[in-house]
Amino acid sequence: MPTIQEYTLVVPELEPRLKHSTIFAHYDQIGEGESFLIQNDHDPKPLYYQLLAERGNQFTFDYIENGPEVWLIRIQKNAKSGDVLTLGELVNQDFRLASFFSKLGLDFCCGGKKTLKQACTEKSMDYLDVLLQMEEFKGSSQDAKVPYQDWSLDFLVDYIVNTHHQYVRKYLPDIQLFAAKVMQVHGDKHPELVQVHQLVEEIAEELTMHMMKEEQVLFPFIKALTLAEKIQEKVAPIHFGTVRNPIHMMEVEHEQVGQNFEEIRQLTHNYQIPEDACGTYTVLFQMLHAFEEDLHVHIHLENNVLFPQSLELEKRLVH
Repeated sequence: MPTIQEYTLVVPELEPRLKHSTIFAHYDQIGEGESFLIQNDHDPKPLYYQLLAERGNQFTFDYIENGPEVWLIRIQKNAKSGDVLTLGELVNQDFRLASFFSKLGLDFCCGGKKTLKQACTEKSMDYLDVLLQMEEFKGSSQDAKVPYQDWSLDFLVDYIVNTHHQYVRKYLPDIQLFAAKVMQVHGDKHPELVQVHQLVEEIAEELTMHMMKEEQVLFPFIKALTLAEKIQEKVAPIHFGTVRNPIHMMEVEHEQVGQNFEEIRQLTHNYQIPEDACGTYTVLFQMLHAFEEDLHVHIHLENNVLFPQSLELEKRLVH
């Protein structure tokens, strides 16, 4: 039995036609962080799925008593629902979801400002089914969470450069080489390889210039902001005015690279290796898939962690 005084809704005492509406009306009336109890004469698990479908992933559904004669459930409204949390925010809360979203083809980096429901609608995916899969994944995954949100911005900048920029510089030349070779050998039977090669070259050109601008302009300024806050000094005026300007440019470029990879994914049917593929063909698709997954994390850390915190830091220093 609960140890605190909470309102209890005794479901068997309600008229059958009013049970659903009464429970939902009571749920809608409580505030964030508040809870109530329902008592029933059978397992009310169907109610859990009804709440999930109609109110989203914004509640907890805890069994206090589990039969065989009485079921007592505590329903608590959480502070923010899955319907309003964006993909980027969900990954920020639990970084393990990055791999989950990647496997489903849900863009949590460039498309990180969309809610899960919006992303599912755009992909013609069953939102409730994805939501249930996500909860199962979180329950089964044992990977440790990485506290990116708690890192200082100068540390995060160094991490992005040393991990993700280095990854791009290490593997992109090989991907370019393999894309050209595979196009030359298999392009007649697989004409889509011509477009794949072209897209790889566009990605290489875009990322090379993009990383240079970050490392020479944006990232040093973010580090200067971080230092200014630590030593409580003002930041010297910069030629681009505010950090918002280069951030906007970087986000636009992220979007372009993301679109290029989306085209590659469509052309290759999610990197499906054809039966006549040689070893180089197979390695190319495996490398493209791995590169895209790393890029998703890379862009997520910038778009959804580094950039918003840098904007907030600049506000604190200016006002």
